[in-house]
Amino acid sequence: MAKSGYDFYLKKCLLPIAPPKLTVKINSNNETVTLINEGEINLLKQAGLTDIEFECRIPQEKYPFSVYKAGFKGADYFLGYFEDLKTRGKPFQFIVCRRRPDGTPLFDTNIKVSMEDYQITEDAKNGFDLLVKIKLKQWREYGTKTVSIRFDMEKPKAAAQPPRETTEAPAPPAAQTYTVVKGDCLWNIAKRFYGNGSKYTVIYDANRDVIGGNPNLIYPGQILTIPAA
Repeated sequence: MAKSGYDFYLKKCLLPIAPPKLTVKINSNNETVTLINEGEINLLKQAGLTDIEFECRIPQEKYPFSVYKAGFKGADYFLGYFEDLKTRGKPFQFIVCRRRPDGTPLFDTNIKVSMEDYQITEDAKNGFDLLVKIKLKQWREYGTKTVSIRFDMEKPKAAAQPPRETTEAPAPPAAQTYTVVKGDCLWNIAKRFYGNGSKYTVIYDANRDVIGGNPNLIYPGQILTIPAA
């Protein structure tokens, strides 16, 4: 029987030894305020960016249980890769694939992140191997909008307006449903339906009872309600 497995990818780099522990923290931007004679209340706001932290072992020699996509690579390769992710200043995909003991897939974590920092530890009890503690933070797309304001110095002459025809407003678009498939994440689903992945919170808020408390964990077969844009 095959052992249960985890594959950790930083962009296209597969870690040779999967970390034994992964911490994913879903941050909150909620604000607690105190009202006069009413006590404290909690103002609910959009979820904050997710923090991810784990420690991985980078071997200096090939072990029977280590995995390499294109042959053995020493620790210097991985340290150089981590440094490139940190210094180039661009987001990348963080993917964790999970499998049951029989090899069938469980669910995946697929999120765009930035490399916040990493810490290298050399310990004699680990031989020549290195321990690297990595901290990632969720990255969301964003942009700026510009508005042009034009001032007319002369007042236009009033013109007779033709009578307006009254028409009924069109009915708002109806919500849709979507069945999650392997490899899906809310970001990609939002980009597919709305053209903007950052609107994944609209889908999450409409499906909290289905997804649960972590918007990054969705499973194949779940049926999600897609609110109208």
